[in-house]
This record gives sequence, structure tokens and C-alpha cells, in this order.
Amino acid sequence: MGLLDDKVVLVGGGSQGVGAAITRAAVREGAVVAVSGRRAEPGEALVEELVAAGGKAMFVRADLADPEQAKASVAQVVAAYGRIDCLVNSAGLTSRGTLLDTTPELFDAHIAINLKAPFFTMQAAVADMVARKAPGTIVNIITSSAHGGQPFLAPYVAAKAGLIGLTRNAAHAHRWDRIRINGLNIGWTATEGEDATQKTFHGAGDDWREQAAARLPMGKLGQPDEIADFVVFLLSDRSGVVTGSVIDWDQNVLGGLD
Repeated sequence: MGLLDDKVVLVGGGSQGVGAAITRAAVREGAVVAVSGRRAEPGEALVEELVAAGGKAMFVRADLADPEQAKASVAQVVAAYGRIDCLVNSAGLTSRGTLLDTTPELFDAHIAINLKAPFFTMQAAVADMVARKAPGTIVNIITSSAHGGQPFLAPYVAAKAGLIGLTRNAAHAHRWDRIRINGLNIGWTATEGEDATQKTFHGAGDDWREQAAARLPMGKLGQPDEIADFVVFLLSDRSGVVTGSVIDWDQNVLGGLD
């Protein structure tokens, strides 16, 4: 039996990167998975791949920066499958900005994707769970940078730090509904989005992954499939009663100094 047999799972921002890895892992563990995203092409391609392999999946087109579309993405899942059991908020914006050069527009964009989107997606998912008097699980993909981060990540850090507080607040508010809500502070991860970020903002070459790996304790960047396995565990009953936890999933130790 899979860890998520017959569970209905929505992965917000699940068409690429960490989200796509979580989607694949959830299907592998027996879940029916809905993937939401702004761009149809990668989302539909992922669903076709999963269905061809015998999985159950659907794509929901949604710009999660719009609260109404974020809530509607949950409504479409409930309409299709009758319920939502698990939610993963993995959509993220990592465009750069410091305290001094961040514009109000850039700040608002980070809040919209990195904080407002998970807030209203969680609102809709929890409302369905509460209405059915059914337990559920939620995992928010956050970032180790939320502890402080680099100077060029000011709006990103501000929004993701807010998501840490939201994760704990919602977990506390709905613990008696048996809805478990946890977060994962992931570190530097090898994704398509990170590749684009390194090349766009930092002038990195095609070998940036190898160069980065040589500077990291474990000799590699975080791997999406490894993160996905951990997320599936948190979504499943195997993670027991844990709720309100924000776990540092990184190879650098917070507070450790050389």
C-alpha cells in the first residue's frame, strides 16, 4: 500500500521543479493528484506523463497570485473528486530585490505568490475539510532563507517569513479539527527555476551546479525528489500527530559558525 492511497491531493504550483517532484511522488504513493499552475503547457504535459504511467491526475489552470483563482483551484478539485484531503503550497517567486532597490510592485508580487496565494488556498481547503468534519494535511514549502537570507532576497524573505507565521497560526487554529499543517524550510535546490535564476540574476554558466556542489557540505544541492519524499511523509498518516512544525531541510546548520 502507498502512503497516500486514495487521498485527493492538490499541489499548488506543481507543474515544475519541487512541485512537479512532489506531484510524481504523491501519485507513486497512491494519491489522486491535481496540479495547479499559471502555464497550461507544463502542467498538462506532467498530467499526461502521469496518466500514461497509470496514475490519476488532473491539471487546474490558475494564477495563484489572484486570491479568487487560488480559491477556485480548490473548488475545481472538490467539484471533480468530491473532496480535498491534502494540500501542498509549492508555488514560489524568487526574483531578486534588496531593501534599497525593491519597488512596491516587486514587493507586492512576492506577497501575492509567496504569502497571499498559500493563505487563500489553505482557506478554501480547510473550509472543505471542516465542512465535512474530516481530517486533512497541509505542507507549505517555505525556505531556509526565511531565517534571514541574503541581502538580495529582501521581499522574498519578508513574504516567506510571513508564511512561517501563517503555518503555525493555522495549525494551532485547526488542531481540534485534526487538520495537520506543517512547513518545510528548504535550502538551495537544483530546479529548472533555480537554473534560470542563477543565469538571469548572477551571470552563472552552464556548470553552476557543479561549482555550487563543490562548495556544499554534502557535495550536491538539495534534490527535488528527496524533498518530495519528505513532503509525502508529512502528508501521510505515517507522520503521526505532528502539526505546526516548520522543519529546516538543509545542509547548513542554523547558528553554526566556523
